[in-house]
Amino acid sequence: MQSLIDNARTFGQRPEAFAKLAEGQAPEVLFITCSDSRVVPALITGATPGQLFELRTAGNIVPPYAAAAPTGEAATIEYAVQVLGVQHIVVCGHSHCGAVGAVVRHDDLSAAPAVRDWLAHAADEPACSDTADPTVAEAVQHHVLKQLVRLRSFPCIRQRLQAGHLQLHGWYYEVHTGTVLAHRTDSDTFETL
Repeated sequence: MQSLIDNARTFGQRPEAFAKLAEGQAPEVLFITCSDSRVVPALITGATPGQLFELRTAGNIVPPYAAAAPTGEAATIEYAVQVLGVQHIVVCGHSHCGAVGAVVRHDDLSAAPAVRDWLAHAADEPACSDTADPTVAEAVQHHVLKQLVRLRSFPCIRQRLQAGHLQLHGWYYEVHTGTVLAHRTDSDTFETL
């Protein structure tokens, strides 16, 4: 913790580097990923402040759209699309995902009821032929695709997709190698970027 505090103390000592950020934001990408501390969107993409609008949730889950019961996730997505006008949405899953692993292994989460109930939003149980695989790669990739389907059910996204003003991307990040794979719709496979 002390190294984080030390960096925070010195971070603001370059105000000229941040002055332009006060004028507003115009990110091109909404980056939806897991809350996992090993997944750092700006590090993975090389983005600088203002380039990514981020939504981080346990297991990079996009909950179902429900106009009558808005969620923080839905508000973030809607703001990115309707107000900021992002042109791309990336859903990025990652290897060794505890959330997806818990779903495919049917872990007992009775001691963590909020986590258990949140994971019920996973769209369905991700396909996984080898639940002993610590990377849960197959399941995470399947899960990413289900979240993209879920995004398409949001009215604002559906409208922007139909107008040709938005693109959706599915990514898979390997925490043990740093490799990023992207889903290719033509072959329905994840391939290295």
